[in-house]
Parts: sequence; structure tokens; C-alpha cells
Amino acid sequence: MENVQKQQHISKQKTAAQMSEKKKDMLSGYLYIAPFFIIFAIIGLYPAVFSIVLAFQKWNGLGAMEYVGLNNFSIVLQDPLFWKSLYNTVVIGLMGTAPQLIVGIILAFFLNMAVIRFTDFFRVTIFMPYITSMVAVALVFGVFFSSSETALANYLIGLFGLDPVSWKTSEWGAKIAISLMVFWRWVGYNTIIYLAGLQSIPKDLYEAATIDGAGKVQQFFHITIPMLKPFIILTVFMSTVGALQLFAEPAVFLGSSAFNRDEAMTVVMYLYRDAFNLGSFGTASATAVLLLIIIVGAAALNTWLTSGIGRKKKRKV
Repeated sequence: MENVQKQQHISKQKTAAQMSEKKKDMLSGYLYIAPFFIIFAIIGLYPAVFSIVLAFQKWNGLGAMEYVGLNNFSIVLQDPLFWKSLYNTVVIGLMGTAPQLIVGIILAFFLNMAVIRFTDFFRVTIFMPYITSMVAVALVFGVFFSSSETALANYLIGLFGLDPVSWKTSEWGAKIAISLMVFWRWVGYNTIIYLAGLQSIPKDLYEAATIDGAGKVQQFFHITIPMLKPFIILTVFMSTVGALQLFAEPAVFLGSSAFNRDEAMTVVMYLYRDAFNLGSFGTASATAVLLLIIIVGAAALNTWLTSGIGRKKKRKV
């Protein structure tokens, strides 16, 4: 009996020691990840929750808050400038992001080909615009799209017999210039993602397709595109969110006058103007909430549409 009791006591001690070790491991793990959650709660979660609460308040940033219910949403939705900014955001987003996704796939396809020489140089060159300072980008595009007749953009369109365009003040001139800036800056980022996806595709598939007599075009549409589906969904989702949150490019390109004109004002510029130029943080927060709803809906729609890429339709027997 004494031996049995001793064995039970020893086993209990071992179990307690194991439990304490597990607790120590769990505690150390939580301590390692705690800084991220603390920082996220301070600079991410708290501002988001505060913005939602502020959407139902009237506040100028200094005085006391006044609860106004849905009045802020009513003011924003009845403002023609909000709908104009939403229109500008969608148009610039389509013009700037849709082409870059298509061009990104094509560039990645060529960079992945073995016959292309100096591929490392081209990869770095294509990715450079993404890491270039926005100030430098604005200076370059500001000179390129100057309203002067001798500007490079006006010179190029003049070769086709077109009149000079005031790029920063005309309706479509500003949209085209900003869209080209967005395209130039982000096409390399998407190209690198697609290139990583192409390099993950097994070469055996292409070899088998070649043996079966499939050409390069058939391989591209029946092997490359379906295998790139997860990467396409990722880039479409990120491009949709980025396009609807467009702020830096038009603000830097147009300068201080960007918030006083509606040619290229985006939704984020609209809420920035309400908050920091007009001191109406309530309507600005209401705009942010509406933008969140629009982003979620647009991202879900685009993800659903792109998820059908490469999916074969079932034939009815």
C-alpha cells in the first residue's frame, strides 16, 4: 500500500509540474504577442470604435459632443459633393487599378520566361515605383502633366493633332493624370505578386500540355490563369480596398487646391475636408462609416466575381 501511495504521489507531482510548464509556455506565448495586440488596440481598434460612436455625434473637435442620431448620415447622403466624390473615386479606381492587374499578369508572364535576359534588373526596375517617395512622384508627374503647351503630355497628344489639356483643372484631365500615377506606382507591386505565383506553378503541367499539343496561348488561359486564381483574388481585393481609399495621389498631385475643387476629390478627401477644414468631425465619421460599408460590399463582390476564374461549368447529362 505504501508503494502504491508513493507512486500516486509522484505521478501527481509530475502532473502538476507538467501543468505548470504548460502554463509557463502559454504565458510566455501571450507575452510575446501582447505588444502587437496592445498597439493594435491603441492605434487601430480604439480609433475605429471612436469613429463609429462619433458618427452619431455633432463635434467640432474641441467642445462637448452632442448626440444627433442619424442626422450626420442624412447630411452626407444629401450632399451632392459626396456623390461627386464617390463618382470620382470609382472612375479613378477603375481607370487606375483595372489596367494594372491585366498588365501585371502580362509583365509577370514575360519576366518568368527563361528566354528573357537580365530578369533581376527588370524585376527591380518594375518594383521601384512602389518604393519611390510620393513627393518625388508628384514632382515628376506635375512636370509631365503641366498645363503648359510645352509639357511632355501636351506635346505627345499634340502629335495626334489634339489641343493642349489643362490637366490639373479640367474634369477628365485630372482623372487621367491621377489614374496614370496610380497605375505607374502599383503595377510593379502586382507584377511581383503574380511572378511569385507563376514560379509556384509546377513545370510538369506545361510539359504535359506541350506533349498534348497545347500552344502557349492555350497554356496561358487553361493553366496559368487558373493556377494564379488565389493571387488574382488577393490583388483584386487589395486593389479594390486601395482604390476606394485613394487619397495620397490626388492630394499630392493637385496640392492645396485639391480640397477646394471637385474634379478629382475622392471620398477620403471629402471626409478629410469635413474633419480638418470645416471642423465637422461628426459628418466626417459618418462618411467613414459609409465608406466602410461600400468597401466591404465592393470587395465582397469583386472577390466573388474573381473566384469564378478557372472554374469549369458542369455539363448537364
